[in-house]
Amino acid sequence: MKIKCITVAVSALLISSSLSAQVKILYAANYGQSSGNSDWVIDADSENIAYTYTGGNPSVSGRPQRSTSSSNGWHSNAQRFPTPAQSGVTSTTPETYWTGSSSSWAIDMVKHGYAVETLPTFDSITYGNTSHVQDLSNYKVLIIDEPQFPFSARQKTALMNFVFNGGGLFMVSDHANSSRTNNGWDSPRVWNDFIKNNPVKDTAFGFVFDSLDISPTSANVNPSATDSIIHGPMGTSPGMEWHNGTTITLYPSKNPSVTGDVFSGSVGNTGVMFGHGRYGAGKFCFEGDSSPTDDGTGNTHSSLYTDFAGDPGDEEEITIVNATIWLAEGSNSTTGVNNLSVTPIKFEIYPNPVSGTGRIKYILDEAGATAISLYDVNGRLAKTLYKGNANQGLQIIDFDIYDLPSGVYSCQLESEHLNQTQKVVITH
Repeated sequence: MKIKCITVAVSALLISSSLSAQVKILYAANYGQSSGNSDWVIDADSENIAYTYTGGNPSVSGRPQRSTSSSNGWHSNAQRFPTPAQSGVTSTTPETYWTGSSSSWAIDMVKHGYAVETLPTFDSITYGNTSHVQDLSNYKVLIIDEPQFPFSARQKTALMNFVFNGGGLFMVSDHANSSRTNNGWDSPRVWNDFIKNNPVKDTAFGFVFDSLDISPTSANVNPSATDSIIHGPMGTSPGMEWHNGTTITLYPSKNPSVTGDVFSGSVGNTGVMFGHGRYGAGKFCFEGDSSPTDDGTGNTHSSLYTDFAGDPGDEEEITIVNATIWLAEGSNSTTGVNNLSVTPIKFEIYPNPVSGTGRIKYILDEAGATAISLYDVNGRLAKTLYKGNANQGLQIIDFDIYDLPSGVYSCQLESEHLNQTQKVVITH
């Protein structure tokens, strides 16, 4: 029923946004997404895969291996391109066109003009590796639904750099003690290990997942009329329903952009069910339960539930698709995403490109501690241009870059009330 209701809106979006067809969304299937009774993939191609527990190095324990023993069960092993081909998807294509718990989500994104792919079970996450055909630099959005294995230091760095340089990361967790591989790593622990123990910046996203097992149904949404997740192309979200999930705690002092969208209780920095934020030139979203992404299709050896497009009101579909489009589109999106929640430009650099010396102008609504830093394409600090207590109002900083090599950099301004990033090209 829901698909029929959105047919007109989808058709309008396809007509109005030719750019979207070039944007690629990658669904990760290489972190145990089909382990145990889960099937968080967009296309449930089956193969006999065992999940072994090697112990020792936690970055490799519980990794999948192909098996000849049927006692391990048949697990989905989704390939890069789902079948049938996504070129056959139209505005009236049913969600059963593909099977896999996340297939309806992917079908929705194709209907909105995006291309979708899977990062298969035996592939890896990289950023900046030109020899890897599925390197994250080739995608706008990466979706990781309930990872079951911890990320290595190299993979954490790749994820951070992907977001910092303009990528969109969608992080889905689940309730405490939800390990599907019995390796001791449930998804809240995996995500918090990435957020707090990555080599780039501790808690740079400004939130952590709580360790809870709760099932709230909540209509408590961000009251702002400019919240791009609550108000988007799919309509206005009425809230969300959890079936054994966890909540999130926000730390705006770590990242002033972090925002809650749906709350289990009152609006605030605790009890967050769904939220979003920005880091560098990129964006991220986070969700405390994997059940809302489940469409009830997939490998019949898995436990299948219908939440994504099956509950009354389809609040899960509205919120999740609005968020994915927000991740995929820039500030000047033509797809109708409400981008008014983006902080107005109060931070200018000129000339740009810069050769030798440059000038920064910025406006602070309130006085406070401020830092302006240059980062290279790998997210490493290249130079601190200013650090101190800045006054309220217009500020002007002159700087030089004689000591830096030519290239593309990100200049990030961080203060209590303003967090913005501009690309800077240095030439000599």
